[in-house]
Amino acid sequence: MVGLRVALVGLLVVALAACAAPAAGEDAAGPARLLQMNLCNSGIAACYAGGRSIDEAAAVIRSEAPDLVTLNEVCEGDVAVLAQALTAALPGAQPASAFRAARDRDTGDAYRCRNGQPFGNGVLSRWPSAPGSPPADGIFPAQDPEDPEERSWVCLEVAAAAPAAGVCTTHLAYTDRSVTIEECRYLFGTVVAGMRARGPVVLGGDLNLGSDDGADLASCLPADHPTADDGAVQVVAVTPELALPDARLIDLNGASDHPGLLATLVMRRP
Repeated sequence: MVGLRVALVGLLVVALAACAAPAAGEDAAGPARLLQMNLCNSGIAACYAGGRSIDEAAAVIRSEAPDLVTLNEVCEGDVAVLAQALTAALPGAQPASAFRAARDRDTGDAYRCRNGQPFGNGVLSRWPSAPGSPPADGIFPAQDPEDPEERSWVCLEVAAAAPAAGVCTTHLAYTDRSVTIEECRYLFGTVVAGMRARGPVVLGGDLNLGSDDGADLASCLPADHPTADDGAVQVVAVTPELALPDARLIDLNGASDHPGLLATLVMRRP
């Protein structure tokens, strides 16, 4: 698809996870898929479509049955709604989810949607969270002082395979490119690097740095991390243990100002 660039690493692969969680001692079989979506559902931004993006996203989840979903610009309650859609799409799954609100610079509290709910980023997984591994999240040290929304990140470690896999998302600043790059460097140099110490990591998010062959994203994205992008601002990136053999855009029918980005993940053979 025009504008979609996918980095492919390796030809011989084994699965990151099965279409159902494998029993203890079994090898996973078949690829996993991650769906990245920025749903513009704060109720504040000009792209807001009256909540229609959540209905559209739920329909996509039920149709595509992804294994992992990363979400930006959602209200906290939206994560629960979309988790229900994932459960409906994957009977017998044991979904896990995590949410982290952005922070309101003026109040020090969670940044809020128009409906009063916390606004930020979420992760859904068809697999349960890894035992003893609660979600990790935070507010970036670098923030644009002119933007009242202080940007956040969230990661969930899921029991998809051995070792467990980390799944992260974020929505980086857009008003000051130097701040965006600094946040991106922290994201990969601290957040993803820290998660990788325990296993492979996949990140889906709106990085606001252009496609994966641009200089700004290249300045903070490790060269050995395979990527897929939507030709604009959304990126899926994985640590070198993984490969991205396929990705495609999904039309959200005008419910958001971004398409969905569906990427296939596989574990590289040692």
